[in-house]
Amino acid sequence: MTSSDVTTEPTPHGDGKRDARPSRAWPKVLGVAAAGLVLLFAGSRLSLLPGLDDLFGEETHDRSGPAVLKSVRDMSAYEAASGDFQVVVDLEKDAKFVPDALRGTRTLFVGAGTVGASVDLGKVTGSGVVVNEDRTTAELRLPHAVLGKPALDPDRSYAVSKQRGLLDRVGDLFSDNPGSEQAVNKLAAQHISEAARKSELTARAEKNTADMLKGLLGSLGFERVTVRYGDDQG
Repeated sequence: MTSSDVTTEPTPHGDGKRDARPSRAWPKVLGVAAAGLVLLFAGSRLSLLPGLDDLFGEETHDRSGPAVLKSVRDMSAYEAASGDFQVVVDLEKDAKFVPDALRGTRTLFVGAGTVGASVDLGKVTGSGVVVNEDRTTAELRLPHAVLGKPALDPDRSYAVSKQRGLLDRVGDLFSDNPGSEQAVNKLAAQHISEAARKSELTARAEKNTADMLKGLLGSLGFERVTVRYGDDQG
């Protein structure tokens, strides 16, 4: 056969080996992803086994900066009473026309905090203090006691449970503050403030303030001390 008799068959369109590469790469990608999930699961579970806590245990590093004094205020209020309160907050947020399994949250939160009641002695005017010439009788007129802002105790406040839809869980992965409890904290403080207003905390503060002033002026030689609040005549 001469060179003129040699014929070449047309090459099929594309390269067979090149078409096979993507199909071979997928098992490797899936294998790496599965291995990553296994390691992640192992890291969260094996720390419960004896001897592996040091390997998978969590470490806490406090890199906070120093506290900075922003302002100073002179206090003239006498805090005469303080109440401890606790409330269970059940906060649910739903999305219209979307199932709760996809979008929505429900948080069960126990909030514990204190509310103080004080009498501002700095508001007593000159006419609010009447003393007789013998300095044996004194009459004081004070403003009514007021409630302070509720202060939640982080050591006694905690989330019992938190249910989230699938979209909310995915959103938490990209959020700067996932699982924020700011909403339930505000709601707990609001309920505690309402409970303090319905309590007898201000009445207790006014009684304690009157007892304190009577004892103080009594030690200075006053035989009779009368304390009134606001427009009270009794």
